[in-house]
Amino acid sequence: MAVSLGEEIMLLSLDDATGAAKGETAARWGVAAGMLLELAMAGRVTVKGGRVEVFDPSPTGDALLDGRLDRLARWVHGASSSRKVTDWLTRDQAKGSQDVVDSLVGRGLVTEEKHRALGVFPVRRYPEADGTVERELRARLADVVLHEAEPDARTSSLVALLHATGMHPQAFPGVPRKRIAPRMARIAEGHWAGVSVGEAIRDVRAAISAVTLVTVLTVVT
Repeated sequence: MAVSLGEEIMLLSLDDATGAAKGETAARWGVAAGMLLELAMAGRVTVKGGRVEVFDPSPTGDALLDGRLDRLARWVHGASSSRKVTDWLTRDQAKGSQDVVDSLVGRGLVTEEKHRALGVFPVRRYPEADGTVERELRARLADVVLHEAEPDARTSSLVALLHATGMHPQAFPGVPRKRIAPRMARIAEGHWAGVSVGEAIRDVRAAISAVTLVTVLTVVT
């Protein structure tokens, strides 16, 4: 089953048994960035110089990505000047994450459970329903990061996003960060199949660093 970068990041963040998100804030930024990169790799958007533009608004055939593309196109075209990648990630990270979870439910990979915390506050959890895709995903990541196999462009993109968002514990639970971070950094800085995709990766990583730093500073202050 083919899943998007955003869905892969969400699968890595959800606890298989409880369905709770581990590193939820990081995952939300990663999911938003992953879907933006999917659209860039599909030739629908361009990410350059910290700005995002819709290059081709035609549908991709993937309902999740097409929803993002439509939302992005309306946002971009409604502006009098070019739009920043950081602004898009900030705008889309909450809704995008929920749309990705809903897609995983629809695919039968996770199931939705609803209950009330303290008997009052509604809470949703998404425990694993079918672990086939996640097992293949984790095996692929282990091959390229732990065993230094040569990654393809999609896996390189995923590793770059996981490294940028600090999702090392979710991707490699129990593995010391110092063991995997250098290899992930090398993959993130590696050679890309296309110049435009490579630039998109660098811009999105920079945007993630910017928005997550602002989030941390806001919480601290």
